[in-house]
Amino acid sequence: MEKKEKIFKVLVAATGSVAALKIPILIKKILETNDNNERYKFEIRIIVTEHAKHFFIASELPSSVPLYDDNSEWQGWKQRGDPVIHIELGKWADMMVIAPLDANSLAKMAQGICDNLLTCTTRAWDSAKPLLFCPAMNTRMWEHPITSKQIKVLTEWGHKEIPPISKTLMCGDTGIGAMAEVDTIVEQIKLIFDERIQK
Repeated sequence: MEKKEKIFKVLVAATGSVAALKIPILIKKILETNDNNERYKFEIRIIVTEHAKHFFIASELPSSVPLYDDNSEWQGWKQRGDPVIHIELGKWADMMVIAPLDANSLAKMAQGICDNLLTCTTRAWDSAKPLLFCPAMNTRMWEHPITSKQIKVLTEWGHKEIPPISKTLMCGDTGIGAMAEVDTIVEQIKLIFDERIQK
């Protein structure tokens, strides 16, 4: 009997950090994995906050990858029985990857605030499924005492941090706070894939 391929459904999310400009690169790298290695087969959907849209051009994304924003939530629901997007996306996905996660959205998640499609999706997330988050912010924000406390809350819930790196930031400062490299994020997604298909 021919072995059926396992398609891993990845919900990629981006918040309003300048690192959101790497979203098209991240998506293409994940999809290149599909083309170059029969072992990994990923299907992708994307959620973006309104501020994330400031940093990249939607037309740079592959046409096969659906993109959702706050308008998607309100346009998709008109009456009882219509799909609730932040619930449906959570049911659809095998894993969520927030890259980048800015300081504002980190604070919202840690406090349970859900005032946009992305944070509603994380609030309704099934904790049995992996959620990876990639912080990205200015070094001064990263070093603020509240940041480590908020990250601890997320990791205690079972979410996995892909830590930021040190480099010269867009503002010109040098220090920790830049989002992890795209290749690092893709490798972590593959590791989760491997763990899940072995179960």
